[in-house]
Amino acid sequence: MTNVANKQRTIVVTTALPYANGDIHIGHLFEHFISDFWVRFQKMRGNFCLSICADDTHGTPIMVAAQKRGIEPSQLIAESLTAHRQDFKDFHINFDRYSSTNTDNNRQLCNRVYRAMVDGGHIEVREVEQSYCQHDQMFLPDRFVRGTCPNCQATDQYGDQCESCSATYSPLDLKDSRCALCGRSPISRSSQHHFFQLDNFRDFLKNWLAKAVDQEVAKKLHEWFDNRLQDWCISRDAPYFGFEIPDHREKFFYVWVDAPLGYVSTLQEWCNEQGQDQLWQTEDSEIYHNIGKDIVYFHALFWPAMLKTAGFNLPTRLFVHGMLTADGEKLSKSRGTFIRAKTYLKHLDPEWLRYYFAAKINAKVTDVDFSFNDFQARVNAELVGKITNLASRSAQMLHKKLDGQLGKISPTGHQLIDDARRRGEVITDHYERRDFAKAIVEIRTIIDTANRYFTDLKPWQLIDSDQQQARAVLTDSLNLFRIACIYLKPILPSYCARVEKLFAEQPFVWATVNDLREDCSLNEFTPLISRVDSKALDKMTEDTKREQLASG
Repeated sequence: MTNVANKQRTIVVTTALPYANGDIHIGHLFEHFISDFWVRFQKMRGNFCLSICADDTHGTPIMVAAQKRGIEPSQLIAESLTAHRQDFKDFHINFDRYSSTNTDNNRQLCNRVYRAMVDGGHIEVREVEQSYCQHDQMFLPDRFVRGTCPNCQATDQYGDQCESCSATYSPLDLKDSRCALCGRSPISRSSQHHFFQLDNFRDFLKNWLAKAVDQEVAKKLHEWFDNRLQDWCISRDAPYFGFEIPDHREKFFYVWVDAPLGYVSTLQEWCNEQGQDQLWQTEDSEIYHNIGKDIVYFHALFWPAMLKTAGFNLPTRLFVHGMLTADGEKLSKSRGTFIRAKTYLKHLDPEWLRYYFAAKINAKVTDVDFSFNDFQARVNAELVGKITNLASRSAQMLHKKLDGQLGKISPTGHQLIDDARRRGEVITDHYERRDFAKAIVEIRTIIDTANRYFTDLKPWQLIDSDQQQARAVLTDSLNLFRIACIYLKPILPSYCARVEKLFAEQPFVWATVNDLREDCSLNEFTPLISRVDSKALDKMTEDTKREQLASG
């Protein structure tokens, strides 16, 4: 076995698993960008950092969707895996391993954890009344029961929580309940189920949460400890697509058992292929989960209790972020804001979205709003009008008037570069804390300073009277642009690859900022990125609405 002990840090980053019964959309991209920015930053810093993810493949919705298409669930999830991998690749989101929860490796992990639960005295089996559809001959998951909220009387609500008043309840509490598959009224039927006794881990979880989440999140989580922690039902009845519970025929693990274990099994797959130590269990490994606030409950209570039961290492920290909204509202298919990754790519550059989200993502658990108008204005004004324009006018002037040769950096240029490097310390801190919006502000400040310097010294006039000084101004400006792009590379990898080609350099790492480019040739400038066009935005919105109508 090889190991990574000689590296500065050993880091494993996971992102919430996309469900296999659906396309990758703009909400997924928002979350996965957060992980990708951070992982790329860590790798540029010289740390050993792995990005791990997988498709979440089990549950009744997968089974039902496959039945409707007349195919096996295994075929559906195989198609999904191929599509999801490609979508993420198209948006320059890199994973060291992207797998599936439907693997034999993951099945063995589920069985191991379950046996540890039983051996530890944490499982209780008892009878439970559930909604049962006689027509479809199946117990109905909460989300497959619809009806009127017993609290606020809102109609057409799911069987677990009201979207109108946020009340939680049992599907049996719904008024006028109906099966979401056939529309008929379900009956109540009892069945034996397996419950994981979460309250056994109360003290452990309290202590772990104090270290694993930010204060903002911890304050909310500790409200759960005001009462006894509820037992967690970890079983589901057949028919169900998932892993069967050992020694319990036609009982299956609830998807939230095998889904998070997919983090561990996927990492194990990478380690086995690389001949690497099992990093989840390595003492110096740092393990971070990047998740939305909507699934904190599972990751902050069930998941660490599962790991503790089986003797697995615990996550170092949960990185919790807010949700993506569009013009202040939930993503909507009918309004054209619930955008599929593939639909976006038909019309727009993925680097635009990476930059836009980075400019809005902070380290707090606050929602991030997507606005078409703001998206177009910010990308065109900042990324194109300021950042790219500095390189465009400097490089083209150098090639047109001064043979494309960089000169010596001026004394003023050295001062500006020193200031840009000092800002790099602040930018590093912002990246580390995942406060990408503040990192972008600092990077733009470097560019704004360079643009003012360029405008004040007017190299287009100096060329006729003092070519040496004009060359120095262009050299200074291009070096400042280059430094800004080193800091931008975790966010704009494709854009910065073109910048590396412009300067004829090897791929930037964080320490590259200490180098200078002087007395050397600059490659001929080619466009780095284009402007966002309103017509393309409109077409994307129209396509999204058409897709919604076609899907019903």
